Amino acid sequence: MGSVLALPSRPGRQNSPFPHDRPFSRWDRRDGRLPNPGSFDGLHRNCKDVFPQQIEGVKMVINKTLSSFFKVSHTFHLSAVAPSSYRFHVEHLQSDPDSKETSSPMLIGEMDSSGSLNAHSLFHLSERIRAKAVFQTQQSQFVTWQFEAEYRGRDFTAAFTMANPDIFRESVIMVAHFLQSVSPQLVLGGELVYHRGRAEEGGILTLAGQYSGPNWVATLNAGKGGAHASYYHRANKQIQVGVEFEASTRTQETTFSFGYQMELPEANMVFKGMLDSRCIIGGVLEKRLCPLPATLIMGAFVNHKGDKVQVGLGVNVG
Repeated sequence: MGSVLALPSRPGRQNSPFPHDRPFSRWDRRDGRLPNPGSFDGLHRNCKDVFPQQIEGVKMVINKTLSSFFKVSHTFHLSAVAPSSYRFHVEHLQSDPDSKETSSPMLIGEMDSSGSLNAHSLFHLSERIRAKAVFQTQQSQFVTWQFEAEYRGRDFTAAFTMANPDIFRESVIMVAHFLQSVSPQLVLGGELVYHRGRAEEGGILTLAGQYSGPNWVATLNAGKGGAHASYYHRANKQIQVGVEFEASTRTQETTFSFGYQMELPEANMVFKGMLDSRCIIGGVLEKRLCPLPATLIMGAFVNHKGDKVQVGLGVNVG
């Protein structure tokens, strides 16, 4: 259900504005017991992070760390396709993600020049329980309000999400996630989505599985709504590759994508490229401009079937 309820994320990352699950988090146990499988939305994250993010026009991002808890950023975007915009982003975070102080909240807010607002809040109620709330407005209209509770056990994760509850329209979307570590390499689980409205009511069950090797991860989601399979492989310290297959029964579309990432630490560069079955070829180059605290981003995407070219240039300062 990550694709159904996900809000637009910050550039360079997928699905969630909060810190990503790391291989060894504070919930993991390294004494021979099975590790925590992480969140359901993070099953395909290793593969997705290999693919480049499409950029268009000219973008400049200025980041400023005011303290160990407070960060702000300004984004200026000049585009020939969409209206040019300005975004103000602010974060209030814990100083140490692994701190035992679980009462400190994570607050993230972003507002653009049209008046639209994205607000996220994450509270660690205990070492294993956390709650999240998401609000999104489109100018003066509320479009999303979402609440989530997650419990991370020793070797499993259970979560429940409620989105856009409306008593007057008698509509709601509810999602339940569960993941279980069966072995150190194998994770199994599922997702149940229930939606209710005045005109329709129904549910979708999706089963998920993930198998991890020493340097690769294979993941599969399959259900009534379609299938999503991904394979991530880290060839060496510099090269990572990912393959994705997605099929939707609703849109009757099937896509296949191949992406790769190449890191050149000596040159302070990272290059990401991709090719998919829709005849779209793209690549993004990130160059750290040492000794300046800035990163230059250049990208180009060509849609051969649609005869379209998308070129972008960005600078990230801070």
